[in-house]
Amino acid sequence: MAAETDKPVIVAFTLDFETGGLDPTKCACTQIAIHAVRIDTFEVIDKYVAYISPYRKQSDKSGNKRKVLKKKFEDEEDFMEYQEKALTYSAITMDMLNDHGVDIKQVAADVIAFIKKNTLSKYKNFKPFLIGQNVLFDVGFFQQLMEYGGQVKEWEKVIRGVRSFYGNWQPYYVDTIILGQLALSHMDGMNSYKLEIMCEKLGIELDDAHDADADVSATTNVAFVCAQRMRQAYSGGDDGGMVMTKKEKSRTHFKI
Repeated sequence: MAAETDKPVIVAFTLDFETGGLDPTKCACTQIAIHAVRIDTFEVIDKYVAYISPYRKQSDKSGNKRKVLKKKFEDEEDFMEYQEKALTYSAITMDMLNDHGVDIKQVAADVIAFIKKNTLSKYKNFKPFLIGQNVLFDVGFFQQLMEYGGQVKEWEKVIRGVRSFYGNWQPYYVDTIILGQLALSHMDGMNSYKLEIMCEKLGIELDDAHDADADVSATTNVAFVCAQRMRQAYSGGDDGGMVMTKKEKSRTHFKI
């Protein structure tokens, strides 16, 4: 039997994307923030944040584009969408992306290197997973980032996941909206689980909402408080008046 000190250290990667719109098949990634979090202590052991420079659509999965002559206006139309409403929402400008953005292929490679660097368990069943607020939105843009950056195969290796019936690989993730519903749905007036509302209810300070890095910090803290409450309930603390449908088993052996 392994000693207590030999227990696997599981790391989750809390993430958030700011984007040029809602559709990952058409709209660009503009900013990414990822925090590496030990889920036993919820210590943030590393951070990665980057703006992504403007980039063009890719017509095929390989990312190879035919070299053809185009007029200037055709080149402009070939860029991913950067919708004014989305940019205003995140307070990101095209000048910021042009001046401070990193090439999408470099960002994808950096993200893979970041995940590898901060994975602390070598065991397959304890590979990292993702945490996010409305995380399916971020997963769609994460898939785009890995596809456009040529890192899909590496991504499948470093994050825990499963292949669907249709053959598509999907990462394992925890959505803090669901955690919030589990932790807060007994409270009066809980009719929304937006990040800022959950932070208010859980006593979490949220600075600079809709900046990717600030949102990741808040999302990690929401997960932390929810996990803390689960651990307190397990150890005999306040459980919010919940009633277990069937009592836990007390027998430590089975009849044969």
